[in-house]
Amino acid sequence: MAPPFFSFNKLQPLFELDNVTIMRNGHVALDNVSFSVNPGENVAILGPNGCGKSSLVKTIARDLFPATGKGSVTVGGLTRWNLFDLRKILGIVSNELQSQCSREELALDLVISGFFGSYGVLEPYEVTHEMTEKAWETLMFLDAAHLAERRMDELSSGEGRRVLIARALVNDPKALLLDEPTTSLDIRSANHLIKTLQSITESGVGVILVTHHIEEIFPEIGRVVLLQSGRVMADGPTEAVMTSENLSHLFQIPVTVDRSPFGYHARVEANG
Repeated sequence: MAPPFFSFNKLQPLFELDNVTIMRNGHVALDNVSFSVNPGENVAILGPNGCGKSSLVKTIARDLFPATGKGSVTVGGLTRWNLFDLRKILGIVSNELQSQCSREELALDLVISGFFGSYGVLEPYEVTHEMTEKAWETLMFLDAAHLAERRMDELSSGEGRRVLIARALVNDPKALLLDEPTTSLDIRSANHLIKTLQSITESGVGVILVTHHIEEIFPEIGRVVLLQSGRVMADGPTEAVMTSENLSHLFQIPVTVDRSPFGYHARVEANG
């Protein structure tokens, strides 16, 4: 049976996990996880390597499913959805996706392929004038129009990341879900990407960061979920959650958290 016709209800969470347990290779990756993200929220899901962040992203993308009887996942209030439904709610950008898209296709073609859920191979799909215009507009919004006629396998990591964000944005999603967005980027490229994400939040699209980098949590992020060993350790307003005590416990090393108008930084204690 096909999923029901999708109609997004603004009163429903963008996505919700309810007591979700995920098993991977015989090990518990997510352990009885419950939380939701609502439309209009900008959220960071922060945790060390191996805490279950990638499993969380794959669960939302329906690449992984809860163990039998171990919770439920909903998107837009639905327990079943297809790719086309998901793209209207969440645009998902990951390093794994970037690896899949580092091919010979032109950046513009890859952005257009976001309408179809493909990776730049546009045949046998019918590309309309409106789709091409939307792709150009999105690249221009991201200051990436100059990349349109370049091949994806010739772009730097930062340039490729911006093209993938454009590919997600052509569907006008309610939010972007980004998995470790600054991985493999140098300081300049990472800073550029964070400024791009800030512009996206200002346009009304929510941003959900899944990361282990404290420095990625920019001022527009209003809520932080701490994930440790597959469990939610803390969840609340950014200022309340991003404390030295919480992050020392999360990363298992004594750290001092400094806050500035530009975001957060962590300093490891000398005796750590």
